[in-house]
Amino acid sequence: MFQFAAARALALTQKSLLKLDVSELLQGSHHQGFQLPDIFGGKFEMATATDVAAVLGRWKSSPLLKYFLSKPMGQAFRSSTYISEPHFQYWPGLRQTNTSAYMSGYWQSERYFLDCAQAIRDDFSFKPYMTSQNAALADQIRQSNAVSLHVRRGDYVTSPITAAHHGVCSVAYYQNAIQHIVDKVGQVVLYIFSDDTEWVRDNLKVNAPCVYVDQNRGPASYVDMQLMSLCKHHIIANSSFSWWGAWLNPSAEKIVVAPANWFAKPMPTQDLLPAPWVRL
Repeated sequence: MFQFAAARALALTQKSLLKLDVSELLQGSHHQGFQLPDIFGGKFEMATATDVAAVLGRWKSSPLLKYFLSKPMGQAFRSSTYISEPHFQYWPGLRQTNTSAYMSGYWQSERYFLDCAQAIRDDFSFKPYMTSQNAALADQIRQSNAVSLHVRRGDYVTSPITAAHHGVCSVAYYQNAIQHIVDKVGQVVLYIFSDDTEWVRDNLKVNAPCVYVDQNRGPASYVDMQLMSLCKHHIIANSSFSWWGAWLNPSAEKIVVAPANWFAKPMPTQDLLPAPWVRL
């Protein structure tokens, strides 16, 4: 979603066509694969191998060469039509692009698309289908002082490599975040989203009404993001899933609490969170 949003904003400002190279996603097991056209109402046009070759050149457009170009060792072989994200923080050089180009990177900052925010929200408008259970829950959320709370565990816990890179948010973080919002807005109802609901029930003890949302799994996992976006306020994990769940709530009155430490090790994350969001 970050990649699309940054590229879409660039295409809008340059009045150019955006096509998406999803060949890598179609080959691997990246979460649920490429779901944007299935979930959202925007236009997501796929790039063919011919489209990629027209920008990069035929020999540089092969999967192996694209992977090589994305690494630091491939920098000397890049042309002006290959744009690689130089670092994690916001890079203003992206908007200086004035020719057909291939973007490579994560682009995890609202600053890449803030001036096109409404267009991005329109692209990421959820398709109307919901199960009756989720539709009833959506109505309940709209009628309450709802706060989404996301606990991301999964491979953040089970994979030593992923755990060493990302880490997990502490129970103290969630307790402090809840208290911060309660101090600001009074009594709330917590809607708790997690890939490990049992762990949350056993370990996160809070003095507030709680609704555990655990019916959406597999390809339907995205519905959790849709339900998050309907809440009035948000407590997110160090996860782009709940980042977007909070961002897609367009309310100017929302409070979003995010972890101050997004990664287990120090990283330049100053541009990752929108300025109004609270870091704890």
